[in-house]
Amino acid sequence: MPAKAYSLLIVDDQAGVRRFLAEVFGEEGYHVETACSGAEAVNKAIASRPSLVLLDIKMPGMNGLDTLEELGKIVPGVPVVMMTAYGELDIVTEAKRRGVKHYINKPFDLNEVRCLVKELLITREERIFTRKEIG
Repeated sequence: MPAKAYSLLIVDDQAGVRRFLAEVFGEEGYHVETACSGAEAVNKAIASRPSLVLLDIKMPGMNGLDTLEELGKIVPGVPVVMMTAYGELDIVTEAKRRGVKHYINKPFDLNEVRCLVKELLITREERIFTRKEIG
């Protein structure tokens, strides 16, 4: 799976988190877009149709849950990994209720994030391939 075939959208109001993840995944060959807010993420998703979204839950303005809902309308079926600080279990529960299957806690283990991203992209690719074979 060549990473360059995939685009990631990293959404976080903390510039350091965005830069760090963009640098790591960019060096691995992914095309990376970043957004500092939910509204910017929605606009970038419309333009770039990401393969996967890493989405912070707590952001000013449009929070992660509201952004998740909008992204679901724009890029349905695209895997979303919610990023959360410890102690936000009520929000994680709500995100799961809205269909999020994966989340990572901040501070996160970089290898865990890398493995999760790769796993989700492989699974997405297999789903797309299966649909093409059946359809």
